[in-house]
Amino acid sequence: MQTKLTLRLESELIEQAKEHAREQGKSLSQVVSDYFRVFTKNNKTKPIAPVTSSLIGIIKSDSSGIDDYKQHLEDKYL
Repeated sequence: MQTKLTLRLESELIEQAKEHAREQGKSLSQVVSDYFRVFTKNNKTKPIAPVTSSLIGIIKSDSSGIDDYKQHLEDKYL
């Protein structure tokens, strides 16, 4: 069930939030809802910020990156 919520904020902050929502392709209500959902999670790990969540899966990983990193560490420290 959805319920209306009224917030009192500085007009500049509201404009910035609206712009952020537009850039994300979401409504301001959805952005606030997403924030509340993350903010109120009851788990032991720190929540992942919405911006970070949006980046998950963008870069396809392969094992060659890990091998290159291991080689770099060996060259540097051994």
